[in-house]
Amino acid sequence: MTEQAADAAVDQACRLLRLPTIRAEFGEIADTAAREQMSYRAFLAEMLMAECDDRARRRSERRIKAAGFPRDKSLRAFDFDANPGIDPAAIHTLATCEWVKKGLPLCLIGDSGTGKSHLLIALGTEAAMAGYRVRYTLAAKLVNELVEAADDKVLVKTIARYGRVDLLCIDELGYMELDRRGAELLFQVLTEREETNSVAIASNDSFGSWTKTFTDPRLCAAIVDRLTFGGNILETGTDSYRLARTRAQADRTA
Repeated sequence: MTEQAADAAVDQACRLLRLPTIRAEFGEIADTAAREQMSYRAFLAEMLMAECDDRARRRSERRIKAAGFPRDKSLRAFDFDANPGIDPAAIHTLATCEWVKKGLPLCLIGDSGTGKSHLLIALGTEAAMAGYRVRYTLAAKLVNELVEAADDKVLVKTIARYGRVDLLCIDELGYMELDRRGAELLFQVLTEREETNSVAIASNDSFGSWTKTFTDPRLCAAIVDRLTFGGNILETGTDSYRLARTRAQADRTA
């Protein structure tokens, strides 16, 4: 078989077997193998590892996209120097996703501009990259969806859908007051996930102030219990990083 015929045969086989990475990189890998005098086994291993690595990358990208994050945020981009109240070691420990594996909750509490949403999205992204199913939503959006599902008689199905993901990230909890019905529906989602799948929340209010969001004290206490039992609570502080950066830029301009 000539090299041209061999290349054509490899191309056709890769199409049939759905091996797009080997199909795209076969020529380059083959040339490298010839230069470095690789054994047949090493050459085959290089091709298979390239395909496996690329498939893993594509799976991660699909999980991150399915999570519905509003923007890209990474731990590498987080400025720990500008947020001295946040322990880098604690964040990097969370990035191992052991808490997601155990189904434990995570609460990020702090004022606006202190990095809560950045950390929530970044840790959710780490979980997606580690192979976990992740879903991000705003608290108000989730409650509105649950209310509509209840009105349309598909509440059980909707709660089950949120119950299946490994990590549910709820942002901006506490920004809006919830009526009793909305709070009860949110409680059902949390109960569905209790001690089985993780919930991570970001809130601008301390737990003591949550009665402004959940006006029923008993329901508020039950929700706090669901979100804190056995989990991690991180306080991001009160000094706005965004405000400080804006002021610093204004000073430099002046």
